[in-house]
Amino acid sequence: MEVPRVAALEGLVRELLREEAPSRIAALTEELFQAAGSLPEEAGGAAQGEPLAPGPPEGPGGACASHPAGLAQVEESAVSLWNWAVAKHTGAVVNDEQKAKLRLVACRLIRLCEGPDPPEGTIRRQILMSMKTGKGWIDVGKADLADGFLENAVGNIEKLYAKLRKGSDGEADIHEHRADVENNLFKVLSYQAESAVAQGDFQKAMRCVQRCKDILMKLPKETCYLSILCYNFGVETYESKRYEESSFWLSQSYDIGKMDMKYSVGKKMQAKVLRLLATTYFEWDCTLHLDKALKAINLANQEDTHPAGFFLKVKILLKSGASDEDINAALAEFLHLEMSLDFCLNTAKLLLEHGRESVGLDFLKSVPERFESSPDLGKITLLHIEFLLQNKRELLAKQKIEEIIIGHYTGKQLLPETLNQLHIILWDRAAKHYEEKNYSEALHWYNYSVSFYTPRQIDQNLAKLQRNMASCYFHLKQIDKAKEAVREAERCDPNSIFTKFSVYKIAVMENDTDKAVEAVVEMGKLAEKTLQNEDKPGVDKNTGTNLLSLAAQIALENDQQIAAIKALEYLSEHLQDYQQLFAALKCLVRLMLSKVMAEKEEKRDEDINSILTYLNLARKRLAESFMEEKFAGDMRILEAHWFRKVAWNLAVQFKDSPEKMREFFVLSFKLSQFCPSDKAVLIAQKTCLLMAAAVDLEMGRQQVTPSEQMELFSQALQHLQTCKEIWKVLKLTGDFAKDPTDTLLLLYEFEARSKLNDPSLHNFMESVWEQPQIEIKTLEIIASLAMESPARYPVLCKKALKSALNLHRKQTVIDAVKFSKCLHSLINISLPTGLTDLETCVLQEVWDYFEDALSVVSSTNAYPEMEILWLMTRAWNTGIFQYTVGKYKEAEQWCGLGMRFLNHLGSLKKSYEGHMIGLYSEVLDKLDRAKGFIPNEE
Repeated sequence: MEVPRVAALEGLVRELLREEAPSRIAALTEELFQAAGSLPEEAGGAAQGEPLAPGPPEGPGGACASHPAGLAQVEESAVSLWNWAVAKHTGAVVNDEQKAKLRLVACRLIRLCEGPDPPEGTIRRQILMSMKTGKGWIDVGKADLADGFLENAVGNIEKLYAKLRKGSDGEADIHEHRADVENNLFKVLSYQAESAVAQGDFQKAMRCVQRCKDILMKLPKETCYLSILCYNFGVETYESKRYEESSFWLSQSYDIGKMDMKYSVGKKMQAKVLRLLATTYFEWDCTLHLDKALKAINLANQEDTHPAGFFLKVKILLKSGASDEDINAALAEFLHLEMSLDFCLNTAKLLLEHGRESVGLDFLKSVPERFESSPDLGKITLLHIEFLLQNKRELLAKQKIEEIIIGHYTGKQLLPETLNQLHIILWDRAAKHYEEKNYSEALHWYNYSVSFYTPRQIDQNLAKLQRNMASCYFHLKQIDKAKEAVREAERCDPNSIFTKFSVYKIAVMENDTDKAVEAVVEMGKLAEKTLQNEDKPGVDKNTGTNLLSLAAQIALENDQQIAAIKALEYLSEHLQDYQQLFAALKCLVRLMLSKVMAEKEEKRDEDINSILTYLNLARKRLAESFMEEKFAGDMRILEAHWFRKVAWNLAVQFKDSPEKMREFFVLSFKLSQFCPSDKAVLIAQKTCLLMAAAVDLEMGRQQVTPSEQMELFSQALQHLQTCKEIWKVLKLTGDFAKDPTDTLLLLYEFEARSKLNDPSLHNFMESVWEQPQIEIKTLEIIASLAMESPARYPVLCKKALKSALNLHRKQTVIDAVKFSKCLHSLINISLPTGLTDLETCVLQEVWDYFEDALSVVSSTNAYPEMEILWLMTRAWNTGIFQYTVGKYKEAEQWCGLGMRFLNHLGSLKKSYEGHMIGLYSEVLDKLDRAKGFIPNEE
């Protein structure tokens, strides 16, 4: 034995004995059980609720005589643990399994203290503990853990018998000792049989029971116990359909019960055993074991005349195909007995179900005489009606029903339970005719049911009945009768969604759109309540949505578009099935689109907003559908494609309404995010975002408030940032050399940032100036946008125009018209009109632009004459401004520049030449006179 391990176990035992908290007791119990697994295996058990006394005093040959003193402490701990477990189980602190675990620990500890020749008291304690521990494991359903303890108990019983014989004085003592140990052996063997049956070891169980039977002659008082034990084995194996084993155990139970009549289980129990034995043979194979089944049931009926026995006998005879005479003979056996009406009805029903019409009806006719005073007599007629209907004798069944109706109003009412059963029969028959589209006959059966209700009675079942009748009238096109039935249903159950549905159907048939929509709204509200109460028993969460689906279908079939739309809107909000939900949404979109197309433009806004709402709901539910396992990815992708394409087409269609167009493009993009990112989807996403940004910028250019402008430009910038990421990915999929997206992204982003007065604009433009492939047109647009309100970036504007002008110059053949326009813009931004006090460097810069222009003008005849005139005028006016402030030298230069452009004018030259030459002379004259006042430099 390992001392540290035992010491640890003892420590846990001491801690458990002091513990009071249930959770800690459970934890310590499990810990002890696991730790005890490493100790030598043991078998045994102890009596429930029976405390143990410590073993005999130590002495020569005693359990612990030669052991160290520590083992006495181990033994004491084991006994204390056993008694503690019994006490705590009685007080419901530990459960059955925990008690079994603690007993196992106690047994294993006690085993450690056992010497090579333990005294009688120690052996008896071992037998008791092993027996009870084994039985405990059987009782908690863990029979495999019991076997070792029970085997150990047998071993100790043998050891005890040997010890007792050794100390015997004669034959009388030996018989006494044998009787002493046989009682324990009987119990252990019965426990071993229990364990074997639980584990499916039929052979072992048989051997154990046979040994018990051998001992039973000496222990006659145990006859009842062993008989019931075998009966229990029979029940257990019967329930698991092990019929052969069950028949063996039940036969054993019956045979054992006869072994000693003084201690027998009694006739009622014996009959019960035999009835189950007959049932076992019947269900096992009635054809093969018919004789055995009949013999068992006849014996059972001889033992105890119980109705169940005779009923089973009839069942067996019917199954075997016995003649009517044999069956009548079996019935005659128990007609004199006291039996309930239900038993007689069940017997009649059994006969009729097996096609024994003559015997069954004769028996049924004999029943009323036996129960004349019974208030339940109506059950007999009810069974008769059921039989007639099953055999397609409707006319006779109707006669019986009409007799019951007459009796109902002449003081012979059925009991409520029986009347309810009759209503069920009537409704079932009506439903059968309804399914066969025999609506008039269905109404006939419903009217039978109505006959049992009093006028103005309020009852939910009556409301349901009236609704069913209304459905029949609908099919027969008897609208007035249908309306009357629905009014009755409203009177009885006005808040039923089924009643509202019936009201709706009438409204649709009468083409009353307002009433139909009102009914749908009421149905929708009731459907919401149904969903809120779906956890309550008897509430079908699908009822509301099913009826709304049907309402939409009926409306569409009858061209009631508005009612259909309302029903589908409720469905789209509450359907949990994603396939049905998206089908409803698609139907809604199609309906609303056809409505929009048929409307005048000024009435469209509300319906367009509705379509936006449907598409947004589709997007929301597509996102939620990822949590639904039944809605596969392929289905989600197909739905997403459908909705994104619809949104795209609507965006294109509503190009005259920028705001709507933008919303549809954004929606199309969001819906496309549920689709795989293939090339086609990426192109669509890119286009949607570009178009949305373009619309935001265009709306921002309109005369809106500054705050609205900022919001629109910020929104555009967000779209552009997302678009840039998509564009990066898209460019990896192919050659997009001719695609203008880069240019559009650049221009849109520049406009958004410039109009937002974005501090990072200059940094953004640094990368633009470095682009080698930037086009002249792009630079010119940047220049224009830089000065477009609310933006004002003259430095960026000039830089863009200068870059554009440089590119113009680099052309193989300069396009004079485009060059002129670019130069015009550059001069305008560099030389503001009306300013005279300009810095020399600015004038020099502008002078260079004029020289550039003159160079191009001189080299081509394609320079627009009006641009030449404008250049001449700006140069001349700049000179005149200089002249007015006394800067005559600068004035002479600029005016002279103007005269140089004059020489390149065509038809307009004569109009300006005379006037300009005269003024130019004055300027020169002033310049000469001014020079006279200037001192010469030495």
